[in-house]
Amino acid sequence: MIFNDDIKHGRLVKLLSAVFYAVSSFLIIVVNKSILTQYRFPSYMFLGIGQMAATIIILYVAKMNKTISFQDFDSSIPRKIFPLPLLYVGNHVTGLGGTKKLSLPMFTVLRKFTILLTMIMESRILRKSFSPWLVCSVLAIVLGALVAASSDLSFNAEGYTFVLLNDVFTAASGVYTKKTLGTEGLGKYGVLFYNAFIIIIPTVLASAYTGDLQKALTFDGWLSLTFVFYFLLSCVMGFVLMYSIILCSYYNTALTTTVVGAIKNVAVMYIGMFIGGDYIFSWPNFIGLNICISAGLIYSYITFNSPSESNMKPAEDKLPLHITDHHQSSEKI
Repeated sequence: MIFNDDIKHGRLVKLLSAVFYAVSSFLIIVVNKSILTQYRFPSYMFLGIGQMAATIIILYVAKMNKTISFQDFDSSIPRKIFPLPLLYVGNHVTGLGGTKKLSLPMFTVLRKFTILLTMIMESRILRKSFSPWLVCSVLAIVLGALVAASSDLSFNAEGYTFVLLNDVFTAASGVYTKKTLGTEGLGKYGVLFYNAFIIIIPTVLASAYTGDLQKALTFDGWLSLTFVFYFLLSCVMGFVLMYSIILCSYYNTALTTTVVGAIKNVAVMYIGMFIGGDYIFSWPNFIGLNICISAGLIYSYITFNSPSESNMKPAEDKLPLHITDHHQSSEKI
């Protein structure tokens, strides 16, 4: 009975962390789309900087208040965290760029290729094997994406490039996040904090050098309280999204985290048909989207109902299933 209860508890925690990530990811895409298209904010890079700044501030204040705990900065941090900061900024910049350049449905279609890339990277880097049924469901998701994209009449070369690069960065970031979570002394909050801390200054300098920062600071929308609210909401949601990704990766595999993102996209796809005004309906696109989501649901069913998957320990296998983090002295929060 105790063993069965542990399995059920493990499945529940895995499922809840996945749902948390799905909801967070959906909400931030809608908010970012509104900022970059409805309000025509000129700088997706500055929006990413705002999200990094919010992450640093929230985690630092929480650490000072003893709400959370993670390792203080020392010379070992860059070695432990690399190459996550580079992948993190690449993921932010290309993701926001793709959101601005493409319609919501087509953005989510092209993002499906992240799943295949994650599976390949996870098998190569983390030496993980996958059952034939899981592999077939992943291939079906990619096939659905190809069918859906075949009818895209709003082709945008720059947008496609951004999203495909974003696929690579997302896959690599997910796999290396899973790997880094097992690093002693760092923990979930340390990974989040030092990712943002290490790359925010180079990103600001790059934004200033390209003139992107100047465009953002002189934007007329700063006089609108509604726009400021949405901008601040996006910054906070950026932190929430990154935390939800870390949490989902902690309790699940990197591939499962990626597939959860794909399943979440069904809501984005259908809502995108009614808002934004940039969706062009076609039967191949509609059928392809439904193939994607059906295969994603099959993957989820197999994953969350497999005893071997549900009984897997998270990356930080020294920790219990409730949310905790290391300090250097292994002090619990």
